[in-house]
Amino acid sequence: MSFTLSRDNYAFDDPCRKNTQNSSCSCEEASSCEHKERNSSHSDVDMSKPFFNPAGLNWFVTGLFVVGDLAGGGIVALPTAIIQAEFWTGLIVCIILIAVVTYTAYVLGLSWNILLSTWPEYRHHCRKPYPEIGGRAMGPLCKLLVSICIDVTQFGISVVYLLLASKNIQNMIIAFSGGNLSFCILVLIVAACLLPLCFLKSPQDFWWAVVIAMMTTSAAVILIIVGSIIDYDSCHSIAKLPKFKITNLFLSMGTLLFSVGGHSAFPTIQHDMKQPREFTKSVILAFTIMAFMYIPVCIMGYLVYGDSLRDSIIPSIQTVWIQQAINILITIHCILTLTIVFNPLMQEVEDVFHVPQKFGIKRVFVRTGIMIAVVFVAESVPTFGPLLDLVGGSTLTLTSVILPCLFYIYLNAYKRKEEITGKPGTEPASWRDVVMYNEKPTLYICIAIIIIGIIGGGCATFSAIVELTTTEFNLPCYVSVFKTRPPLEEAQTNCCGPLQNVTHIMNGTCSKPDLGFYS
Repeated sequence: MSFTLSRDNYAFDDPCRKNTQNSSCSCEEASSCEHKERNSSHSDVDMSKPFFNPAGLNWFVTGLFVVGDLAGGGIVALPTAIIQAEFWTGLIVCIILIAVVTYTAYVLGLSWNILLSTWPEYRHHCRKPYPEIGGRAMGPLCKLLVSICIDVTQFGISVVYLLLASKNIQNMIIAFSGGNLSFCILVLIVAACLLPLCFLKSPQDFWWAVVIAMMTTSAAVILIIVGSIIDYDSCHSIAKLPKFKITNLFLSMGTLLFSVGGHSAFPTIQHDMKQPREFTKSVILAFTIMAFMYIPVCIMGYLVYGDSLRDSIIPSIQTVWIQQAINILITIHCILTLTIVFNPLMQEVEDVFHVPQKFGIKRVFVRTGIMIAVVFVAESVPTFGPLLDLVGGSTLTLTSVILPCLFYIYLNAYKRKEEITGKPGTEPASWRDVVMYNEKPTLYICIAIIIIGIIGGGCATFSAIVELTTTEFNLPCYVSVFKTRPPLEEAQTNCCGPLQNVTHIMNGTCSKPDLGFYS
């Protein structure tokens, strides 16, 4: 999700701009500015000094915001991903991916610092920093492709979080009232309740949403571990792993990337720092916290539940009040995330249709149309697990693994060539420049990550598409409504054991087993 944290210069409120007294070129038009425009800006901006924003965030607070951006809905599916990959393989892949995305976040931060130190127009407010990085690195077409990729990612995340929030609410209704409500109807209700918030111009005061999202996720992690410890004696001895399948390994990679990939927001968050050059500290802090949150949850899921886990670890927690407390916390996170993720996507579409900035009927039509599109996809694919794998394996792999390394080696080559030759370039670096001006260790690491990202992301995407269309296929809601349906599930707990029927809760009931989930 892509948003900025400065209330005075909110990324989705004001158009990308710079002070016209300094230059006639806005940051959105920066890619087409002539070199003479850049030189004229130097009279007012001292480019020899690092960018400093006195009203910005320090590196520690920025790190916490990055955690809030990343940690959320994906965490409930992480244990399943680890088990899909056969624990030790999955745990190693998880650690490697955290290291990879930490490095790609680092080089993405360096890329934005190159823009700040090379083109003065970026020292003013910029609405779309990530596409600007792509445009400066590889040209206007790349800028457009990055923008499209981010929008597709935001749309996919919106669908996943809408499904997850609806599923959690359904489980809460079962637990607290004993009744049930169709999941397909709940999707419509949640979307209808969110729609009025989407009519707001931009969530200028929603910076606190990220803080609350981080707090709710942290509390959910603690409760997941506590609930797993309580279930340990009953379930550990009978837990087992499913047979290893290479397609399951690729699916798990998609889930893992969904859980740690939020790089499209990083340049925007970095731009709101007091000293963007300290973003590296924020990255290290954020991913260290993430590792301490994610890895214990994965280990406990494996040790306690094994292959009785399904899409989410929440229903496997057998202590009902803990299970539902986790449900509430993750649902709050999903709803807060949805209100933020929807906004940039909606404003992007409004730009295409030239919708006025002020509230009006055009905004209502456009934003309602986008919500309808999200609901349609959610009702068409009423299971969030495979869809989460698809988003993680495709667009999130691009924005979080492949593009940061690709853009950095091009921008670094451009910058070093300029420093060595003393002649500012007017065109992006060529591949020859990339090979000539990048340090070899950096070049080799970035190329290796790009190749791994392409192969792993491609396989994960293919496996997720197969999963969506075959083994995990559920009838769309608008088709199943015309068919005779079995009675609604009344139990909300996925019990453990080979037959998924073991529980230590007095008079506890188990949900219907799904023994073929991993096959």
